[in-house]
Amino acid sequence: MSFDELNLIEPILRALHEEGYTTPTPIQQQAIPQVLEGHDLLGIAQTGTGKTAAFTVPILQILHQTAQVERHAPGRIRCLVLTPTRELAIQIGESFKSYGRHLPKLRSTVIFGGVGQHPQVQTLKRGVEVLIATPGRLLDLMSQGFVDLRQVEVFVLDEADRMLDMGFIHDIKRILPKLPTSRQTLFFSATMPGQIQELAGSILRPNPVKVAVTPVSSTAETVTQAVYMVDKNDKADLLEHVLQDKNIRRVLVFTRTKHGADKVVKTLAKANIPAEAIHGNKSQNHRQRALSNFKAGSTRVLVATDIAARGIDVDELTHVINYEIPNEPETYVHRIGRTGRAGADGTALSFCEDEERAYLQDIQKLIRRQVPVVQSHPYATSAVQPVPLTGGPPIKRPKGPAGRPARPGREGGQPGGGGRGREGQRPAGGGGREASPRSQTSSQAGRGESQRNPASGGLSRGGSGSGRGRGGSR
Repeated sequence: MSFDELNLIEPILRALHEEGYTTPTPIQQQAIPQVLEGHDLLGIAQTGTGKTAAFTVPILQILHQTAQVERHAPGRIRCLVLTPTRELAIQIGESFKSYGRHLPKLRSTVIFGGVGQHPQVQTLKRGVEVLIATPGRLLDLMSQGFVDLRQVEVFVLDEADRMLDMGFIHDIKRILPKLPTSRQTLFFSATMPGQIQELAGSILRPNPVKVAVTPVSSTAETVTQAVYMVDKNDKADLLEHVLQDKNIRRVLVFTRTKHGADKVVKTLAKANIPAEAIHGNKSQNHRQRALSNFKAGSTRVLVATDIAARGIDVDELTHVINYEIPNEPETYVHRIGRTGRAGADGTALSFCEDEERAYLQDIQKLIRRQVPVVQSHPYATSAVQPVPLTGGPPIKRPKGPAGRPARPGREGGQPGGGGRGREGQRPAGGGGREASPRSQTSSQAGRGESQRNPASGGLSRGGSGSGRGRGGSR
């Protein structure tokens, strides 16, 4: 199937072809026709499935076509997309502009916390038809009278499970009553825990169309996985050793905490390996600059926390390194899904210390495969034993915060070591305030957003659902 077969209008097809995309991913094939017909949609989808284009493309067509036959006051907000992080909001905003480039009467903008609100307010005053927002800043500007949602025709709630993780569900429940009941609603989540099912049932019309793709336990066959058993104190030296390989052209290194990310960058700097960190304590300008440098290839190594990495969509990402193994196995799948897209080869390396063996065991159970162990490296140790897929002696799970999932509004579970747990310190260069979701009030100007792991979506260059998260295949 091609995009030409999805009954899309010529201006949108032209934009897709200009991007080089012809083949829709499975979620796009299933979702676009249903959205165009006006159905509410419940989508279960995650990183690399092409989710963003699955809703941006049909929404653009709906807004354009209804404007041809109905009278709409220009500049009224007709579509609201609510998403948990600024990086993901920016990515979705770029998609609307890209796919709608030949629909000049449909204007869109993105609002988020952590930066001054004045430029965002000025854009809203000029009028937009599509608003992409994070919950905190949206509530803030609503309370100040800058946002009116009474004309919304299509509402998208993206990454609902992460909204729950980050403590934004109450914010969402405050926003919902401001929306018209006659709207079309598109609801996306990578997982469907009980609270998310309840939320979906409360905001979707009865019998919504359900679309589910790419189960979370799957990893792309194009990604080569390997694990290094290593003492905790040798991880920094091992990372320096691994990065001596010039075939690692662009690598995303994951840590559990913000402090850990900064520490890795400093360690690499001493070894004359340039790297930049991206996490919630960095100003918005710093984060965007670091991401731009990484995308452009001027920065080879980007060190990120799971929360801040949400929305990162980088071409030709050759490697992902789990400097610290995540304590939730699904997070591992999300992390390594950032490489090996669109049929390209990718490599995912993990550094496993003794206390992380239980996490590795959980990961192998989830993906139902043994991750090969790299035996020959300078920091191999018999003190950290490999983890068999089945059998073997019981593995003792770590105690304390490192062994628990992160609490809402926190990155990782380790409160010590200088890495403030809340995504909420005032950023060095931002004009707004980033407060913890639990401590925010709607009257705080410049209210900020927490960050989290990314499950970005857009079109995918390969038509297989594991493709790159921006577009269909060339």
